[in-house]
Amino acid sequence: MALPKLSFIPNIEKLSERVIRILGCNSNPMTLQGTNTYLVGTGDRRILIDTGDPGVPNYIQNLQSVLCDFQLKIQEIILTHWHLDHVGGTVDVCRDVTKSNETRVSKFRRPPEKTEVDLGSIPCHFIEDNHVFKTEGATLRTVFTPGHTDDHICLFLEEDKVLFSGDSVLGEATAVFDDLHTYMDSLQKMANLNPLVIYPSHGPVVENPVEKIQFYISHRLQRENQIIQFLESKPTLSFTPLEIVKNVYEDLAPELELSAAGNVKRHLHKLIKDNRVEQDTKDNEEVWRIKNSSKI
Repeated sequence: MALPKLSFIPNIEKLSERVIRILGCNSNPMTLQGTNTYLVGTGDRRILIDTGDPGVPNYIQNLQSVLCDFQLKIQEIILTHWHLDHVGGTVDVCRDVTKSNETRVSKFRRPPEKTEVDLGSIPCHFIEDNHVFKTEGATLRTVFTPGHTDDHICLFLEEDKVLFSGDSVLGEATAVFDDLHTYMDSLQKMANLNPLVIYPSHGPVVENPVEKIQFYISHRLQRENQIIQFLESKPTLSFTPLEIVKNVYEDLAPELELSAAGNVKRHLHKLIKDNRVEQDTKDNEEVWRIKNSSKI
């Protein structure tokens, strides 16, 4: 089955007085049409949110074109999280666009036991929740929203009540996550901001943000119930996450099955904490079954 048809996103688009979107030109099944990067502000020095994948000359050319056409410079760079399609182009941007390794690059720090991003000779400045970035015409407030990753942040544009959602909410489809419990908390945190618009890191602008976030929350709860119901229907059997995907997900493109299996596995880890399922090993693979009700 082919991937669903995606909304068209131009390589460059001025979304508002304060925001220009530059597409990362790195389309694949996980990035949709590519990573959305954003220039924010109204002055001649603007903040760049995310930098796309490394080694994508078309993105660098498009970014240079925007800066030239609007007579702009990059004030600083903010990275929403550590994934390569968000941080990978930082070295390219500093080398070919700002032409300076002293361009300020900021992100949220990962936990001590996790590997932090390597930006080579470019120093990374670590920020905290509610850190405020200012440039002419724009105030961006950091909102720590872990779950998709352990260092994920969104950015709230105070002047327009716009939320740059990173990978927590996408313009199309649903997001993957590392930790379901913290992800659900982050979704609620985003909903509480009551944004008027969401600018996601993948896919088109979200014009109905609160409705979209509530859909994400209900979708995850629905998926959890589907997993439980499937396992309860076969109480003597154990299944791998991929086997659960093949029985629970409908009309899923084959190239997305492994990603979906990752999400199912995270659901299962949550359900272990909830004392609903138990884990075993079969043929060197992790398998899961519903927990015997008499043991609960």
